Amino acid sequence: MELRRRMRDYVRGLLAPVARKNSWQLAEQAGHATPDGLQHLLAGAKWEPDEIRDELQEYVAHKLGADDGVLIIDDTGFIKKGTTSAGVQRQYSGTAGRTENCQIGVFAAYATARGRALVDRELYIPKSWAEDRERCRAAKVPDDREFATKGELARRMVLRALGSPLPITWVTADSAYGQESRFRRLLEQSGVGYVLAVPKSQFTVGCPRIEGLFAQAPDEVWEKTSCGNGAKGPRVYHWAAVRLPAVAEFDYQGEVPHRMRWALARRSIRKPDEIAYYLAYGLGDQRNSQ
Repeated sequence: MELRRRMRDYVRGLLAPVARKNSWQLAEQAGHATPDGLQHLLAGAKWEPDEIRDELQEYVAHKLGADDGVLIIDDTGFIKKGTTSAGVQRQYSGTAGRTENCQIGVFAAYATARGRALVDRELYIPKSWAEDRERCRAAKVPDDREFATKGELARRMVLRALGSPLPITWVTADSAYGQESRFRRLLEQSGVGYVLAVPKSQFTVGCPRIEGLFAQAPDEVWEKTSCGNGAKGPRVYHWAAVRLPAVAEFDYQGEVPHRMRWALARRSIRKPDEIAYYLAYGLGDQRNSQ
């Protein structure tokens, strides 16, 4: 129970408006006389992180699970000083919006109308690190940890989530993952729908670049729709969709199309030259597909 209390205090301290997140200030925030307990939690206590992850996914499934659950894949950077933290190097950080000395983590979140929660994580270990075993050992990176791209880390998390109690119908991710055909095929083979961002140069069936599908779209095909509330209210864009041909290997049950494919475009209302593109895949209306 003491370990659980320390973990609770540590997490609450991380979420609190503490100027510096070191053990001394986190302990003070929690009302501890000294930082010894939190330092032991971080440096001496032992637990099985994968077992904690599995318990977390079961808890989230119970509290937030719904049949239309969405798994969200994204990565983020953690700005660091020095060279000893596992996986740290100069690399692009979406958090900073530029190349910085940082660590990169790939995360999975689960969302339904009942709420949202982080449910998995993987630390990205760059190839320069993976090839330097002494440096890895000094940072306590396991000897069996080999180089894996962010896409490979994302695929591992998707497979774990699909094997968990979490009810998942959709997966979404930005273009770093959406442009990978292996990532899309994994979802199709698993029978999961997706809406994935892709670059404008993305190849799609019937057109060498996805932007070409919408280049001559007349005004009447663009529909003004909000994609949810933001800090300044509804985020309203113009949207257009193009139905893509079915793929026999994944989209049919017998001779009947079971799933449908779409190319989507999201256009800024104020700046119509700013267009984001997506590939979508999901259950179709069989009555309209025959």
